[in-house]
Amino acid sequence: MRKGVALFLSCARVGALTFGGGYAMLPFLHKELVSRHGWLKEEDLVDYFALSQCLPGPIAINTATLCGNKVMGVGGGLIASAGIIFPALCIIIVIAALLGHYQDIPAVKNAFVGIRAGVMVLILKALIQLSRSSLKNAVSILICVASFALTVFTNASPVLFVVGAAVVGMALSLRKKARE
Repeated sequence: MRKGVALFLSCARVGALTFGGGYAMLPFLHKELVSRHGWLKEEDLVDYFALSQCLPGPIAINTATLCGNKVMGVGGGLIASAGIIFPALCIIIVIAALLGHYQDIPAVKNAFVGIRAGVMVLILKALIQLSRSSLKNAVSILICVASFALTVFTNASPVLFVVGAAVVGMALSLRKKARE
């Protein structure tokens, strides 16, 4: 019971403090689930985050569900999802009620400009954290650079890059086992 409450509150903190979507929440999830509670290893979080991008639905909810499932099974997945969703639901209801009246005020417009800049910093921090735990050898660096280049210069679906990277990883693993 205590662990479930702690999981809900940890995910609710992430949900309440994250602006900018799934990428921006990664540092907060890391702090709560890896650093603070030690429920996950950094590699687990990176794997769940990558998998969440391939699944339908919001990245934040998918990642929280997978993390909660790892921590407490299916019930943990539901608890973590509820924790992530609850603050956003409350905030959206309040904003929807008020924004129509205040959206044209210059201070409100400027606040959103500042929020966007702040979110970029969170995304950059998430990128740095992901690169530290994911880019461990020349092959992973090459896959990253190739995927980035293809994303920038083509209109191909990011799912293709993730599936392609998984296929390359499996092929290299099978090749390594065959050598041994």
